Amino acid sequence: MTTSFSLAQGFHAVVIGGAGDIGAAISNLLCEMGATVTATAVNDTDLARTPLKPRAGLELTTLDVTDDAAVASLAQRHRRVDALVNCAGILMRDKEYEIETFTKVLDVNLTGTFRTCMAFRPLLAKSNGSIVNIASMNATLALPRIPAYCASKGGVVMLTKALALAWAEDGIRVNAVAPGYIETSINAAGRSDHAHYQRIADRTAFKRWGQPEDVAGAVVFLCMPASHYATGTVVAVDGGFLAG
Repeated sequence: MTTSFSLAQGFHAVVIGGAGDIGAAISNLLCEMGATVTATAVNDTDLARTPLKPRAGLELTTLDVTDDAAVASLAQRHRRVDALVNCAGILMRDKEYEIETFTKVLDVNLTGTFRTCMAFRPLLAKSNGSIVNIASMNATLALPRIPAYCASKGGVVMLTKALALAWAEDGIRVNAVAPGYIETSINAAGRSDHAHYQRIADRTAFKRWGQPEDVAGAVVFLCMPASHYATGTVVAVDGGFLAG
């Protein structure tokens, strides 16, 4: 029996960047909730090192979100999509002041999100589906070493709101989740500095960094009937970092 806090029978989700740390936690939770999931990585190398384990209902594939044809091809492979989760993202500390790098980060994080939303829109309209974009705390709290990442995530927030208004008439809900400091491979080097690690942990209400699984629940909730009146919103999952 379907309830507000469950997923419909036959529910299928596409998690772009689902082979990464946060994406893998989202993909796993969706599978545990009974969904089938297509999770992507940018290339075979990233696919080979995913924390995801083979399981029923999970398909792993590669996708470069900067490739229009590849994005369109992935969408065309599907007959039903109930949720699209955009979790692919990069950052390049300090190098983002180079125009080529700045442009690349925006192309992956912001334009890539728009590409997949556009490609999957017809399928989501058929299912009255949901889009959940992974933004960041850095959409509102800037850091000086990653200007492109901050700009791209601010753009993801506003893209989320614009698409929510534009596509409500199609029955598509568009929301975002903004993680704070989550322990992933992208910040592994920084976490090796114990003073830095502890300073961030102490700033949170829970006195710890988040885990990828801490983000997954908010994402899956936004795919459920229980959140049917939520669109154009951004859910912060930052352990209270920005609260005080």
